[in-house]
Amino acid sequence: MAEMIFKGYKKKVVGAVRVPGDKSISHRAVIFGAIAHGETKIEGFLTGDDCLSTLSCMRQLGAEVERDGETVMVKGSGFNGLKEPENVLDVGNSGTSIRLLMGLLSARPFHSVLVGDASIHRRPMDRIMAPLEKMGGQLFGRANNRLAPVAINGTKLEAVTYNSPIASAQVKSALLLAAIQTEGQTTINEPYLSRDHTERMIRAFGGEIKTSKASCSLNGPQKLTGTTIKVPGDISSAAFFIAAALITPGSELKIESVGVNPTRTGLLDVLKDMGADISVNNPRELNNEPVADLVIRHSQLKSTTVGGEMIPKLIDEIPILALLATQAEGETVIRDAAELKVKETNRIQTVTTQLNKLGADIRETEDGMIITGHPGQPLTGGKVESFGDHRIGMMLAIAGQVAKQGVTLEGSEAISVSFPSFVKLLETVR
Repeated sequence: MAEMIFKGYKKKVVGAVRVPGDKSISHRAVIFGAIAHGETKIEGFLTGDDCLSTLSCMRQLGAEVERDGETVMVKGSGFNGLKEPENVLDVGNSGTSIRLLMGLLSARPFHSVLVGDASIHRRPMDRIMAPLEKMGGQLFGRANNRLAPVAINGTKLEAVTYNSPIASAQVKSALLLAAIQTEGQTTINEPYLSRDHTERMIRAFGGEIKTSKASCSLNGPQKLTGTTIKVPGDISSAAFFIAAALITPGSELKIESVGVNPTRTGLLDVLKDMGADISVNNPRELNNEPVADLVIRHSQLKSTTVGGEMIPKLIDEIPILALLATQAEGETVIRDAAELKVKETNRIQTVTTQLNKLGADIRETEDGMIITGHPGQPLTGGKVESFGDHRIGMMLAIAGQVAKQGVTLEGSEAISVSFPSFVKLLETVR
């Protein structure tokens, strides 16, 4: 297990950076490129471990995929171009890979098996399997069809209307990948709108989908056409640099070409309410995705309450939001976030225990946490662990900005899952 020390106390965060490509979009671009007809060029592809797992799986399924750094070329022959894999499909630590592939492969006329690492084998898969079974899918998993590995006997599916009990882009995307191969209209209703990258990408590849508030409908089957996808910077990765600038006196940082999809910008909305000085400049669009440059300046933050429909818009940013709340005036409450318990780790528990080790004041609740901020009072610092969770690892690294004794992070290798250049990039702005 790798160990790194982060000592950024009072080191100003200045300059201009670009964070790596959006993880969610990179996953989807490879999958859609493989099922489209013709060539797809992906620029700015995220070369983190998770996205490379998706790339590897699509190669095993018969797609022609070539990668040169952050540029990926995919030659697709439509859904019928996919073939039965000779071996199991290993998604590593990628929940997005396994869940989206479950939807894609449920409608293909062959057998496949999806496996992952120990973390993946603990995470719930029934939320995908149950609605796919309503469509006629044949999926089989451990623990009464709740856990991976998952075996799939691909078959002809039926269109359905599905009322999802949770707002989950992975559930929605899996069903859309099944529906786009299935005759008839499939409708998916969510309690709140989850991130909509799949809907936008269907349109980018020439497909048709109707969306309204927290609902989407698709008529299948459809034929998709290869295109060029320019992947914007990942706002979930940018969040760590946003936090570093906000909590370090004297900081002013520009982050260029960041995706600002409104289903993903919950953190920016919450930080604005907390008094953060963040400018959104040069707004534009790439492949139906909103993009902008962000300028962040050190700010005196105040506490807030986060819950309800805001949670799906910042679910991946809650760990770094918790760190920011330790430096805000008053008591910050995060609720309705029980989904954090089934991420790479139980993030409610992990955030609470690890930040408290560094001198924070956080109480764990059933569906979130309560953080008492002490602005102007640094964390003490100490030794903490990522537990194999990339977002926990990066959040704890940024905690080094306000920890007098620095932060010693065990399991720092987890960061490469989504942000291989994180440490190097952090060094360039301090």
